[in-house]
Amino acid sequence: MLGVALGTPLLWIGKLLSLVGRAEEAVKRALSTTGEQERHRAARLDKKRRDEAVVELGLDRTFDGDWNKAAGRLLLQWYSHSSHHQRLVALAGNRILLAAPPKRVSVRRDALMQVVTEIPISEAVLADPLPEFENNRLLLQFKDGSWLTLKTEERGSELHTYLARRQQPGEARATEA
Repeated sequence: MLGVALGTPLLWIGKLLSLVGRAEEAVKRALSTTGEQERHRAARLDKKRRDEAVVELGLDRTFDGDWNKAAGRLLLQWYSHSSHHQRLVALAGNRILLAAPPKRVSVRRDALMQVVTEIPISEAVLADPLPEFENNRLLLQFKDGSWLTLKTEERGSELHTYLARRQQPGEARATEA
């Protein structure tokens, strides 16, 4: 009870500071120059177009929905290895490596990652579905037509950079790893 009595005022102070921060941002936007306002408007429009493209392409879903195809079977295998939400995707020569931490890991999970699956590029390709936008999504497309959406921790990750370098102008979006 003492914790609740002492914690409640801190919550209210936190909410007040959050409101002050939002008000400060609104004042800055209102007093910004025309060029800065145009940049803010362009950034909002770009984010809106990116979000619409994500929904239109179905990238807001984890996979195509068919558990009998390669993407569904891979998800079942991947999550049966570990229920932890973090996964690792790496490109190694002519393979795509998918790794996961072992079950019940709380400390050093990155160091304990284990390769769960190696997918040869003859079976799947890794692609940036929205190369015109800085995004945090990649697409793992299998030869049977199934696909899996991979979310990176950061927008424009190293995988995005690698795929952008490998993709030549006029080439298809899917790039072999």
